[in-house]
Amino acid sequence: MSTVKTASDQADPAILGKIKPAPWIDKPLVENKRNFHWVTEKICGIVERKTPVWWWWCFILALCIASFTGMGLVYLVSTGVGVWGNNNPVNWGWAIVNFVFWIGIGHAGTLISAVLCLLKQKWRTSINRASEAMTVFAVLCAGIFPLFHVGRVWFAWWLFPLPNSNAIWPQFRSPLEWDVFAVSTYATVSILFWYMGMIPDLAVIRDRAKETWRKYFYGVLSMGWRNANNHWRNFEMAYLLLAGLSTPLVLSVHTIVSFDFAVANLPGWHTTIFPPYFVAGAIFSGFGMVLTLLLPLRSLFGLHDLITQGHIDNICKITLATGTMVGYAYSMEFFIAWYGANSYESFAFINRAFGNYWWAYWIMVSCNVISPQLFWFKKIRDNTPLVWIISIFVNIGMWFERFVIANTTLSRDFLPSSWGYYSPTVVDIFTFAGTFGFFSVLFLLFIRFLPLMPMAEVKMVMPQADPHGSKNH
Repeated sequence: MSTVKTASDQADPAILGKIKPAPWIDKPLVENKRNFHWVTEKICGIVERKTPVWWWWCFILALCIASFTGMGLVYLVSTGVGVWGNNNPVNWGWAIVNFVFWIGIGHAGTLISAVLCLLKQKWRTSINRASEAMTVFAVLCAGIFPLFHVGRVWFAWWLFPLPNSNAIWPQFRSPLEWDVFAVSTYATVSILFWYMGMIPDLAVIRDRAKETWRKYFYGVLSMGWRNANNHWRNFEMAYLLLAGLSTPLVLSVHTIVSFDFAVANLPGWHTTIFPPYFVAGAIFSGFGMVLTLLLPLRSLFGLHDLITQGHIDNICKITLATGTMVGYAYSMEFFIAWYGANSYESFAFINRAFGNYWWAYWIMVSCNVISPQLFWFKKIRDNTPLVWIISIFVNIGMWFERFVIANTTLSRDFLPSSWGYYSPTVVDIFTFAGTFGFFSVLFLLFIRFLPLMPMAEVKMVMPQADPHGSKNH
C-alpha cells in the first residue's frame, strides 16, 4: 500500500538536516583522568600516612573546647538547672535551641546518602561519607541538651518504654516523647547506614595494612569482607533498603521536632507551616555545614580531583533553593498572621521583627535569606573561599532562627504581667561552645582512622567502570 507524502513531510528531512542538537557535556566526577589505583592510594593514604602536625593541634584545641561542655554539665547536675538562663516565662532557653540546631545539621548527611542514592545522583559519591559522619556526630551533640534539660538526668531512662517498679510509663501523647523515639531511630539508622557503606573500604585498608594492630582493628570492622559476588549482592541490597528506610526519616524527624512547638497553643508557634518550614531549614543548615567541613578538607588533603567544582556548585544550588524556601516561610508567617486577623498572632510577629529581640531576627534574615542569594552568580559559586564564608553565615543564621522561634514567643505571652527577657548565662555559653569541640573531636578521629570517601562508589562513577564507555575513556 503506497503512502502519499505531503509537502510538509517532504520538507521535514531537509529542515532536520540543518539542525544539530547542542552537545550535552557531562562534567567528570573525578577530574584529570585519574585511574582506580590513584583513587585507592589517595583515600587510603589519608589513613595510612603519618598523622599531620595540624591534625594534632586541631585535636588538642577541640579537646580543650569540648571540656567546656563536660564542666558545664557537671556543674549543672551538681547545682541544678537554675544555673542556666531559663526563667519564667522563658522556660525553654538555649538547651532546646541548641537541640533543634544540631538535629538540623544532621539532615544533610541522610539526604545526600539516602535520597540522592535513590534518585541515582552520581555526584553524591565523593561527599556522602563525610556527610554521614557529620549526621551521626551532630545527633550525638543534639541528644545532650534534652537529656539534661529534664532536670533530674538520672531519671531520663523514664522516657523509654521500659517496665519499672513505680508503674510510671511515658506519656505517648507528648511530642517530647515523640522526639525520643524519632531521634533515637534516626541515630540508629544513620549509624547503620554510615557503617554499612564503609565495610568494603575497611576491607581494602585491612588488606593493605602492615602493622598488626591495623590488621586486627580493620579486620574486625570489615566483618570478613572478601569482595565475593554474594558479598556485593547482599551489600547492595542492604544499602538500598537502608536508603529507603532513611528517606522518610529525613522528613519525619524534623517534622516531629517542629511539633514540640506547633502543638502549643501560643501565638507564633501554633501554625501548620512549621513541619515543612523546619524540614527545609534543616536541609539548608545541613548543606551549609557540609560546605563548612569539606572545603577545608579539600584543600588540606589535596582532594580537588575528587571534590570538584561541580560538587561545590551542586551543593550551592541546593543551599540556594532551600534558603529561598526558608525565606518564603518567613514571609508566609507574616501573611498568615495578617490574614488570620488574630491580634495575638499579629503582635507576636511584629514583636519578633521590631521588639526586644529585633537584632536576632534581622541577623537571621540577613544570614538565611540574603546571603544564599549570592549563589545565583556562578562567579561566586566558583570562588571557594567566599562559598566557605557564606556557609558559615548560613550556620549562624540557622542558630538564630531557632533562637528567635523559641525565645520571642515565650518572652511575650498572652499576659503582659508575665512578660520577661531571656539572657544566657556563662554556663549556657560554655556548654553550647563545648559541643562544637565535641563534634570536632569526633570528626577529626573519623578523618584520621576511617576512609573519608567511599572508594568503591567513587570508582563506580568513573569512565573506566563503564564497559560501554567511549574509546577516549
